[in-house]
Amino acid sequence: MLDPLLVVPAFSGLKKKGGGSQSHKWIVLDSTGQEIVLDVDKCAIMHRVQIHARDLRILDPLLSYPPTILARHGAIILNLEHIKAIITSKEVLLRNPLDENVVPIVEELRRRLKPQIDHQEANGDGSSHIGEDDSPFEFRVLEVALESISSFLSARTIELETEVYPSLDRLTSKICSRNLERVRESKSEMVQLTARVQKLRDELGQLLHEDGDMAELYLSRKLASATVPRDENDVDEVEMLLETYYMQIDDTLNKLSTLGKHIDNANAYVRIKLDKDRNRLIQLDLILNTGNLCLDISSLVAGIFGMNIPYTWNTNHGYMFKWVVISSGMFSSLLFCIIMFFAYCKGLLGS
Repeated sequence: MLDPLLVVPAFSGLKKKGGGSQSHKWIVLDSTGQEIVLDVDKCAIMHRVQIHARDLRILDPLLSYPPTILARHGAIILNLEHIKAIITSKEVLLRNPLDENVVPIVEELRRRLKPQIDHQEANGDGSSHIGEDDSPFEFRVLEVALESISSFLSARTIELETEVYPSLDRLTSKICSRNLERVRESKSEMVQLTARVQKLRDELGQLLHEDGDMAELYLSRKLASATVPRDENDVDEVEMLLETYYMQIDDTLNKLSTLGKHIDNANAYVRIKLDKDRNRLIQLDLILNTGNLCLDISSLVAGIFGMNIPYTWNTNHGYMFKWVVISSGMFSSLLFCIIMFFAYCKGLLGS
């Protein structure tokens, strides 16, 4: 039976409510399917599950701790994103049960932990029996938590994929500030999500490499060993459980890695295209400057003849104006073509 320190009647429909007291609310579910809601302080929780303050601090929502699966003598402390729980061999305490991300977990725990009545239709006698999972209580709760967080991160990854790929297509078809900003925001979200998934995978991987740490997760076996000796080195059950969700988390991380490569490829394409456009502008600037230089030569000739200085050969030689204009124009055009040909041969012009 549950032994609450301060009990608030359990509620069947969890709804998110405002107020600062929510961070002190815990829902407690035991192996028989009973549940209560506690509104207590940290000291009461420490006394109930017999853990130290430094361990409970891991579950403080105001502090930033990486994903943690921490085994103590009689409890498992879970800090998996929004899942902040303490598991014992007989009950689980889940923090912030009114949180919108925690409500589905509470519902799933109710479904998994409540004994199921299986009707034996084969005999036709209407008899029934109580069917229960053979796994230890702590492993059933741990499985729900790992399944929930892996599904949560996978769903966030899928949402990100549905946003990123269309944004990349729009960016590669048209480079503009709006499309660039969308991709930048998506990449920022992807980096943050990748870091979260990476930390969770590292935590599961580290736990899988330590048989001693996995053995500490067998809370029920540790209690039973006090009366009946058990093999403490047998960690196959929890190892398979952790490996299953390690692979799921690793698959999510691979999806994010692939998504990151697509973003990097799109960024590389954008840089190449911008460099190409920049080169075209440089070529245009070269052509305009060259044309300006050639026109300056014609302007120089016009300026010389336009000076108010008497020339003896200027008298009765009006036909010279036509030839001076034609010759200076031809010279400027020829000079422009020579410079352009030289630039093309040197690779300064081209596609």
